[in-house]
Amino acid sequence: MSTTPQHKIGSGFGATSTADDVLRGIDLTGKLAIVTGGYSGLGLETTRSLTKAGAHVVVPARRPDVAEEALAGIDRTEVDELDLADLDSVRGFAERFLASGRTLDIVINNAGIMACPETRVGPGWEAQFATNHLGHFALVNRLWPAIEPGGARVVSVSSRGHHFSPVRWDDPHWRQGYDKWAAYGQAKTANVLFAVHLDRLARDRGVRAFALHPGGILTPLQRHLAKEEMIERGWIDENGTVLHPEQFKSPQQGAATQVWAATSPRLDGLGGVYLEDCDIAEPARDGVETRDGVVTGGVKPWATDPAEAARLWALSAELTGVDAFAA
Repeated sequence: MSTTPQHKIGSGFGATSTADDVLRGIDLTGKLAIVTGGYSGLGLETTRSLTKAGAHVVVPARRPDVAEEALAGIDRTEVDELDLADLDSVRGFAERFLASGRTLDIVINNAGIMACPETRVGPGWEAQFATNHLGHFALVNRLWPAIEPGGARVVSVSSRGHHFSPVRWDDPHWRQGYDKWAAYGQAKTANVLFAVHLDRLARDRGVRAFALHPGGILTPLQRHLAKEEMIERGWIDENGTVLHPEQFKSPQQGAATQVWAATSPRLDGLGGVYLEDCDIAEPARDGVETRDGVVTGGVKPWATDPAEAARLWALSAELTGVDAFAA
């Protein structure tokens, strides 16, 4: 099966489309999804929209009590404990899920952290790379016995932040010169490369993978940013008012691309590509394009390079000790 071109397909949706818009006419009755972080921000909107369309959604959560409270009143949801920064926790969650004997139709790797102070987890790994990428890598590989039979779609929520940095092969854990935004960029590049290589490995088995930029949305993801930094970036004023609302999506609009990636019939037979605004994204032009300090569209070549993707897969398998596709 040939690879999918990284070019728009004319989906009929766009930047202002909502998760409910892209699900109109799609019946997910009987479908089972996992949405990491599916109880906050974009994840909560994703869970809400999938369940409205009939799906049952499992929400792994680092704080199950908070998740239960956030999901109260949303039918067809269940919560289980998962800390993506802890590989023992990932293994425990996967073992409990596999023991239920269910197969998956959708996996959305939505949870993440952004621009946090230098933090070490596990054996000294940089927290953004460990949580956003390695935890999800281990999760999907451990859940593979439930993913393959259902011919699931695996969706990785990346970001235009991938423009900030390729993978730093000489120092992926940022032991030298930590930069919170570049570290975030590396983790988001890793999310795209993961989808590229998973799709290559899995497409002949009926499983397809996508990565995406949800859009600029002010959500709890910004929890590590001081108000002063958001003012400096021109996002808000001294009173906390959003200065350029046209630059930001609502949470329902922000959830749309990942829901579209997980469910759209227009993507049948496609995979291994980066999406934005409910369509396949175009390659980014040379240089980092910015508008008032905001990185604008497209996907960088370092995030879709098949050799980089294979190299990251090998490194991730070595670090986590998990590889569902090992000979």
